[in-house]
Amino acid sequence: MSKTLLMLGIILCAATFSAKAQLQKGDVMVGADLADFNIQLNNPNTFSMTIDPKAAWFIKDNVALGAYVNLQLTTAKSAGTSVNYGVGALGRYYVADKNVNLLKSGRWFFEANVGIEGSNPSTGNSTNGLGIGFGPGYAYFISPNVALETLLKYQGIIGFGSAVTSSYLDLNLGFQIYFPSKKIRQMAKDMKNNK
Repeated sequence: MSKTLLMLGIILCAATFSAKAQLQKGDVMVGADLADFNIQLNNPNTFSMTIDPKAAWFIKDNVALGAYVNLQLTTAKSAGTSVNYGVGALGRYYVADKNVNLLKSGRWFFEANVGIEGSNPSTGNSTNGLGIGFGPGYAYFISPNVALETLLKYQGIIGFGSAVTSSYLDLNLGFQIYFPSKKIRQMAKDMKNNK
């Protein structure tokens, strides 16, 4: 048991000293943003939650391309249920300039997405079609491979429905896990050997 704890301690120390490795070419980012989590206890007893899972691969240092899924559900006792959805591609650029980043363990980034999205409120004015989004964010690394994030993002939908366009600003909070490319290759090798 003590050997296991010693090995775990060595791994954690090694991970701490490799804090700059999580945004390099070949690394993978996986996580989710959460927004609009709301439970209203008074009438009309509304519940609302948005989850935005995403995954991206770093094609070069500080630049990642990937995919996202957006799911939003709002229910109200008297107003019915509203559903928003989206799926598409995303890109991120992380600012590497030390003078711009506020904290040693933090990085500014810009995120943009394009995909198929829909906004279908129970009160009407639905829009389904091409969704676009862009905005700045900040990732604070609580460990070398895990970041807490905030993202202010413009979201727009152009398409068809009772409203041709729909747009709004989102303030999201979330987390991302960054897997170094060496670790991913080792995991794939281990899986292949276990077959």
